[in-house]
Amino acid sequence: MSPQTTMQERKEQPASFEDQSQSDDGLLWAAMLSKENLSRALKRVEAKKAAPGIDGMTTAELRPWLHDHWTEVAKSLEDGTYRPSPVRRVTIPKPGGGERDLGVPTMLDKFIQQAIVGVLNPIFDPEFSESSFGYRPKRSAHQAVKAAREHIAQGNHWVVDVDLEKFFDRVQHDVLMARVARKVDDKRILKLIRRFITSGVMVNGVKQATEEGTPQGSPLSPLLSNIMLDDMDRELERRGHSFVRYADDARIFVSSERAAKRVLDGVTDFIEKRLKLKVNREKSKVARASEMTLLGFGFYFWRSGTVRIKVAPGSIARLKVRLRGLTARNWGVSMQHRIGRISTFIRSWMAYFHIADDAVAISGVDKWLRRRLRQVYWKQWKRIRTKMQKLISHGIGREKAYMWACSQKGPWRVAGSHVLQIALPNSHWQSLGLVGLEQAWKRYKRT
Repeated sequence: MSPQTTMQERKEQPASFEDQSQSDDGLLWAAMLSKENLSRALKRVEAKKAAPGIDGMTTAELRPWLHDHWTEVAKSLEDGTYRPSPVRRVTIPKPGGGERDLGVPTMLDKFIQQAIVGVLNPIFDPEFSESSFGYRPKRSAHQAVKAAREHIAQGNHWVVDVDLEKFFDRVQHDVLMARVARKVDDKRILKLIRRFITSGVMVNGVKQATEEGTPQGSPLSPLLSNIMLDDMDRELERRGHSFVRYADDARIFVSSERAAKRVLDGVTDFIEKRLKLKVNREKSKVARASEMTLLGFGFYFWRSGTVRIKVAPGSIARLKVRLRGLTARNWGVSMQHRIGRISTFIRSWMAYFHIADDAVAISGVDKWLRRRLRQVYWKQWKRIRTKMQKLISHGIGREKAYMWACSQKGPWRVAGSHVLQIALPNSHWQSLGLVGLEQAWKRYKRT
């Protein structure tokens, strides 16, 4: 609706989705299209501010569009003629290497999917396993990591890492829908869900059919993945195993290597025969708990025999890749701007990783980061005269300043030298507002 629309014109237009009366034909269907559920769904979509789908509609444009067009959309849903749009294919790099395909639905499809999730979650979620943590209300990755620590502390020092090969791309639609239909008997809901998972994907302007899989990146996908894998959770519980699952990331904790190998074989057989999914046998493995990682964290045994959480080496490596980009010498921004960006990133990174029990790994990154920043200064100073003047202004004697200004050593070696550490100490970076990793970690531990 344009800003020029008068109040009288607004009154004469069809009722918005918030005022639309619902059909009494099917309680679950009516609940999905209720004013309260639709309002919650819209707020969830708006809060996520996700990328647009193939039609280019943004989050900000969704609410006005719905006020103008919801009557037609609701009618198409009621008479069964609604057709979801193909998702937009997006490829992102995986943390461990390789690429992951995401499917980005249109804003309207996200909104309707979120409305479906709003009525299905209360049906399915209370029955999910207590060992399932991914994409569930009041559950988090941190809870999964802490549960894994408890399993290890109970003497389960061997871990089975089950890797489902392209899980979101391999789910068979009939197998998935059969599991949804166990608790949902509303045929219109079931039909709409199937239309979403078979809506296709747009690649380079060409629509491709989706004969299997559920698009990773859609509001429905997390719930459907938990419904699909709930059978695996129940089977593991039936066998008496301690485990943690976060979406398709599963770890099973046992007391011996022999038991772990036996469990891996048994679970692989169950997944492939009962769920019709494929286990990546090259990536699935058995490992000691101290060698295992989960959601970016690792575990180690403390002197007292307690199990503690650490930041996994792979997470540290990815952290340094990001900081390398923010401390690149060829990035032509002021040091103040650079440090602001670094500090913002560190705060967001630490918001997730602060549950680590010590700061040994990250304190080493702090030293490396400051050296990277000193290297940036040295490169910016360029000329011998400028370098000498800057060193003197930072408290270095004239003779030593001249000697280092004339040095033929590269910026990285000079950045690690004693003289530059004296000229640009930790206090200098603190005065510029740099938030160090260890500093951010300690702040979280005090709160």
